[in-house]
Amino acid sequence: MWLTAVLLPAAEGGFTALNPETGSTSQGDTVEEALANLREATELFVEEFPIAASGRPLVTTFEVVVHA
Repeated sequence: MWLTAVLLPAAEGGFTALNPETGSTSQGDTVEEALANLREATELFVEEFPIAASGRPLVTTFEVVVHA
């Protein structure tokens, strides 16, 4: 099953990781550690609350123009 991982730099260092399909979150000192911790948290969530596979997610970014 393919799920989405969003990793954001944490203010205190390292990364916060989020899976939007389940709401699972975790953290780690490196991208690899944050992703591994997120995978573990999400696997535990899905064991308790199964979700249907819906294909591979598509994630992109976009820019917003901010007027001061």
